[in-house]
Amino acid sequence: MSARRSAAAQPQPNRPQPNLPRTSVRRAPSPFAGGRATWHFLLDGAVLLVLLGIAVLGFGPTFGHDLRYLVAGFGAIVLGLGVAAAGVRWRLGLITMVGLGFVVYMLFGSALAASNEAILGIIPSLASLRGLLLGIMLSWKQLLTLAPPVGIGVEVMVVPYLSAFVCAVVAGTLAWRLRSAYWAMLPVLVLFVTAILFGTAEVFLPVLRGSLLSVGAIGWLAYRQELLRRETAVAISANQPVQDAAGARTSLLRRIGLAAGVIAIAGAVTMGAAPALTTSSSREVLRDTVIPPPELHELPSPLTKFRDYVKNEKDTVLFDVQGLPKNGRVRVAAMDNYDGVVFNVDPNSSASFAPIGDPKSLNHGGTGTGADVGLVIDGYAGVWIPSLSVPLSLRYTSAQGATPTLYLNKESGTALNLSGVAKGDSYSMEAEFPGVDANKLAGSGFGSVRLPTLENVPPVVGTKANDIIGEADTPLKKVQALEGALQREGKFSNGLDGQTPSNSGHSAARITKLLSGKEMVGDDEQYASAMVLMARHLGIPARVVMGFYLDEKDPNNGASTVQLKGSDVHAWVEVNFAGLGWVPFNPTPDKDHVPSPPEPQNASKPKPQVLQPPPPPQEPADLPPDSAPDALDTDGKKNNQDEMFGAILMVIGVAAIPVAVIALPLILIVALKTRRRKRRHRAGLPTDRLGGGWSEVLSVATDLGAPLEGKGTRREMAVLLHGAFPESQATNALLAERADAAIFGPGQPSEDDVATYWQNVEQSVNTMSGSVGFWKRQRAKFSPRSLMADAKARARNKARARSDPAEDATPGSGAQRSALARWMKKS
Repeated sequence: MSARRSAAAQPQPNRPQPNLPRTSVRRAPSPFAGGRATWHFLLDGAVLLVLLGIAVLGFGPTFGHDLRYLVAGFGAIVLGLGVAAAGVRWRLGLITMVGLGFVVYMLFGSALAASNEAILGIIPSLASLRGLLLGIMLSWKQLLTLAPPVGIGVEVMVVPYLSAFVCAVVAGTLAWRLRSAYWAMLPVLVLFVTAILFGTAEVFLPVLRGSLLSVGAIGWLAYRQELLRRETAVAISANQPVQDAAGARTSLLRRIGLAAGVIAIAGAVTMGAAPALTTSSSREVLRDTVIPPPELHELPSPLTKFRDYVKNEKDTVLFDVQGLPKNGRVRVAAMDNYDGVVFNVDPNSSASFAPIGDPKSLNHGGTGTGADVGLVIDGYAGVWIPSLSVPLSLRYTSAQGATPTLYLNKESGTALNLSGVAKGDSYSMEAEFPGVDANKLAGSGFGSVRLPTLENVPPVVGTKANDIIGEADTPLKKVQALEGALQREGKFSNGLDGQTPSNSGHSAARITKLLSGKEMVGDDEQYASAMVLMARHLGIPARVVMGFYLDEKDPNNGASTVQLKGSDVHAWVEVNFAGLGWVPFNPTPDKDHVPSPPEPQNASKPKPQVLQPPPPPQEPADLPPDSAPDALDTDGKKNNQDEMFGAILMVIGVAAIPVAVIALPLILIVALKTRRRKRRHRAGLPTDRLGGGWSEVLSVATDLGAPLEGKGTRREMAVLLHGAFPESQATNALLAERADAAIFGPGQPSEDDVATYWQNVEQSVNTMSGSVGFWKRQRAKFSPRSLMADAKARARNKARARSDPAEDATPGSGAQRSALARWMKKS
């Protein structure tokens, strides 16, 4: 026996091999053919469809709840589950699955996500295919830079379509290829989080969606766990049928009751916790931090042009308006930021300006009666688009042809065209003109809105405001007290020829002169600014609005078509009340409330002027280094560069999200294989490293598609490798014999023997890889088959150790002992 063992330990490369027929690479049987009923797999697909669909609903506020985003999302889920089923049915590898998924994505994407660009809404066109292809990289950024609702163009519809498709493919694959269903919940949660990150601050049905997701996931996982338990029990007791049917039935009912209790508790906890978790007034999403709004501080305040309209363009027709209701107002901008010089639009106030996504659907929160209003620009010019109180839609036609990019602040109803509004531009709006219920207004408190801090406000504002409100005890009475005091005590003058002199502007000096002079003299610009400053001093949320409207007594007020001129410019105040929004107030006195004529004064004889000596020259004061202009300019430039660099990094990071999602699993697989190879080559005793070399050969063969999932000795495995890779037959046979001789022989092999053995391993691996095509080599490089085979082997060893700990305590592993027994039997 020892002689045979010594002979077997020597390499015999020239020993004739049995004449075995060449066999093709066989695939493992499909999980669909494992004995489970077909309706089990259909139930898995239906549950995943529902869970992924709940996640897709999170995109609703972003798309204005347009049903076409649901068509794209749910259609992508069905396609993704179909691709996963095909991959499971025919045991497709990773590279093949990616290719199949890409073809399905492009083929059906035109009908589901690019219907506007497709021929007849369903047939792929060059535009739809181009949008689908570019959308893989660019749609994520595009979705975040548009103000919701973002529309239904392919440049944004790719996000729900692609994310739902990828998550459905991964979820179906994990649910049907792995015995444990817990992994299939990961892509469901990923899609849920994606809808939140790429959504808006509005929370859509949080309690209902959270409850359905929790209950559905727990119920399905419990069902899959019970199914797995039954399959395991059948496998263990195939020849020992259960005799106690009553006990089995009682156990089943007990498990069903426990599962129902867990589901009920989970649903109750979710419904109870969701309101507390979703009542926050602020919700951080990616669109709030990725792309900053346009820099509006570089634009002049619309209010600075007020006196120019009155003096120089009072007879100029600025625009024609069709369908404006009686006493309707056309607003230019709402201004809530003050720096001591002018009121201006603050982009960081209640809502930031963002590009309009879908001009046909702007505002879903308006209440009132809608009206179609059309505007045609004539003499008006500037970047601020004349609009209405609550615009619901906007269809803009530029005189230059191409439709410009429009920006919108939905909170203030202010629209912006950075290219400039020009003569000949026309647009139509569907707008609401909400009315104010006097009874509700009288009982309402002030609303809670974010407004910027006012700067350089003159002290007289606070003194005057406190004197005016007196004992007013309700929010409405405080506002009416400010409005009434300015109307009663103020005098109206535009400073035109024949009127009392009245300076333009609303700087701190001008407001000080207005409120502390013998008479208050000014026009809309000064009175609206003064009232807002006083209101904000008292903690009242107020802002200045500039726009155009006809006087109530004008005969054209309410006509089907009106022409608004420069003389129709006005400024008024809006105050925010809880539950009612912004309510307008008019503090400007009537135009016939003019200042009193000046009292005559005695003429005085001027005294002769005496030339005074010039003052002595003074040395310039030394400024501290921190206040030097160069230091300030340098800090400002540095801050601007840091902000620009940060914005660029943020954009690159968002654009890299889909690349990372696709590449991360592949990188992880390669990293795990590299780590496994190094551990086999360097860790353990020399015999362990030789055995690791043989295991590396089997792992590479498994990734290349060789059917090596069965048990066998190294020589038996070498025979199987000969059928799959005939070119490496001699090397693999030699490796198997040397591994057996080293592991089962006396002593430990030398380091030179280990190094030589691994050189032969490298030669065998290269030979097997070279015997297949390029694409199959790439697919094997990223294939997880060998990693999954290792995981299954470790699970079997752990199960064997738990079932027979005494056997596990004996020297050598179970695999080595089994191989040794078979080898000795053959010898």
